[in-house]
Amino acid sequence: MKNNLLFLLLFALLLTSCGSVPITGRKQLNLVSDSEVLQASLTQYASFMKSAKISTAKVQSEQVTRVGRKIAAATEAYLNANGMSNEVKNFQWEFNLVKDDQINAFCMPGGKIVVYEGIMKLISSDDELATVLGHEVAHAVAKHSNERMSQQMLAQYGGQVLGGILQGASAQTQQIAQQVYGLGANVGVMLPFSRKHEMEADDMGLVLMSIAGYNPDATINFWKKMSASSGNSGKSDIMSTHPSDSKRIANLQKQIPIVKQKYASYIGK
Repeated sequence: MKNNLLFLLLFALLLTSCGSVPITGRKQLNLVSDSEVLQASLTQYASFMKSAKISTAKVQSEQVTRVGRKIAAATEAYLNANGMSNEVKNFQWEFNLVKDDQINAFCMPGGKIVVYEGIMKLISSDDELATVLGHEVAHAVAKHSNERMSQQMLAQYGGQVLGGILQGASAQTQQIAQQVYGLGANVGVMLPFSRKHEMEADDMGLVLMSIAGYNPDATINFWKKMSASSGNSGKSDIMSTHPSDSKRIANLQKQIPIVKQKYASYIGK
């Protein structure tokens, strides 16, 4: 009887803990409140920035800030125009270029954007940088970190998580966040998102960069360069959390005409 009651309570909680991803409308599991995710991510971000070395490359730093601000403005414009003004308050934007040769970039929940010098070597235009930043900001807008933390929390604690969530799961949230935003050398600043999350961020990123005035065609050239740098173009994505470069490019090629038609009035402005 006790186990049946716990199951019913957990089932009811899951039903009431589903949200919808902006732009795509996909349903997702959100067991952790926005405030807890933001607090946990800010803790990890502050820890990262203490050890990070800010880049002294003035031109590239200015480029990151310039493009980042336009993507941020486009994000807020989309949210405000689509009845999600309450989500805007969750973003306090920051833009950083750090001295690191890794080919990497990320946007934490709350709009904390970090770009590594390594990835800037592959970027030849603002449009290509907008490809990167649009994709990373999309992860934050879609609350992929919240979803990932929720999935990991549910898997780790099972039925025991119910009591913690109902009472406020700060301790569990911080513990899970340390794993999701781990600073270990093997995972960088964030464990890889799932293939579903990566493809969704690609699609959403096209929309955000287009609203910001950038040309979504640039995504193809950028990902081809990423493919060449990683040697991943021919690898299967079966054992990877990221889609293969060929599958990613094929998906973008399908989505770009749709996005260009819908957001044509923004592109190039």
